[in-house]
Amino acid sequence: MSPVTTDATSRTLVLPYLNHAIRMFESGYASREDIDAAMRFGCGYPVGPLSMAEEIGLAEVRDQLAARFAETGDVLHKPADLLEQRVAAGETTLSDAGSGETSEAALRHDVRTVGVVGTGTMASGIVEVFARAGYDVVYVGRSQDKLDGVVATITTSLDKAISRGKATEDDKVAVLGRLTGAASREALADVDIVVEAIAEDLAVKLELFGDLDRICKPGAILATTTSSLPISECAKATSRPEDVLGMHFFNPAPVMKLVEVVTTDLTSEAVDETVKALCANVGKVAVSCGDRAGFIVNALLFPYLNDAVKLAEAGAELTVVDAAVKEHLQLPMGPFELLDVVGNDVSLAIQRELHREFGHEGFAPAARLEQVVADGRLGRKSGKGFHHYS
Repeated sequence: MSPVTTDATSRTLVLPYLNHAIRMFESGYASREDIDAAMRFGCGYPVGPLSMAEEIGLAEVRDQLAARFAETGDVLHKPADLLEQRVAAGETTLSDAGSGETSEAALRHDVRTVGVVGTGTMASGIVEVFARAGYDVVYVGRSQDKLDGVVATITTSLDKAISRGKATEDDKVAVLGRLTGAASREALADVDIVVEAIAEDLAVKLELFGDLDRICKPGAILATTTSSLPISECAKATSRPEDVLGMHFFNPAPVMKLVEVVTTDLTSEAVDETVKALCANVGKVAVSCGDRAGFIVNALLFPYLNDAVKLAEAGAELTVVDAAVKEHLQLPMGPFELLDVVGNDVSLAIQRELHREFGHEGFAPAARLEQVVADGRLGRKSGKGFHHYS
């Protein structure tokens, strides 16, 4: 990979992003390895933010942030204390040698059968991930048509894999043979772990977790794929909060390597370790973090995207910004291209949640993002967002 370079546009966006990541590491919320891995495997970035800061140079990052802070007065631009400390000590890295050593997670619960609640795109992808890794999967939906849709989605995916030489007809038969669809949650009585992927509605999830608590056998792990709702509330809806945690898959689940494993204060160490080992068994990269808005990826990604919108409000051309970050930061997509892919309504909802969680005025959603959503310009899914799509 060629060295990271910056111009004025990319520097304006990347500096706060790096500062947020350094503060996240400094707070102990996540390890430097997990922060970097999250952005690499969750966003397709060529290098994680902490490694990027070191590549640019800690002193250079500190000096540029200090200049931005003097100009804007925004506390989010004030260099993180850890950054100041490492530069003052003459250090060129953010962590001490040997601090990144980690032990390999092990399955401390027996996991043979997996349950999935939901039949949408994410749920179908999760079913496929586990079935292709050799696990029997019981998936629950509201109707036979929904259940048939999961099989159709997975069949299409397997046919594509076969056409590319990445699977065989025998593999397809084996995977489909591991699937059991059911219209009743009672079918989950004997599974070892349930992963829910239903609507992002807290009331709906609380009802589900209360029901899973009644249905599932003692010791079964209960996981949610939520990207924005408090996992601790789902845990409190059960009599077994120690068995509840987050498994935040990224879409499309069969393709994206990252899973954010999110624990609450009550999640048991054995459950946490088992889920991380399970992720490794199905070919995913697990990163660990706590139960707060945004987890790792969204907490770093969406303020950067919001800053890009503010840059456009100040007169920057969208295509120029998109081109600058791809050329100088080597990111796979420009911020406005990515906003349109994610969905501007989704992006706005996440940014609002981050603003509520952290209270920084600099996290307030950009006015132009609010307007784009109000105008129905939601991105690729509506044919028009920050860019136009035919």
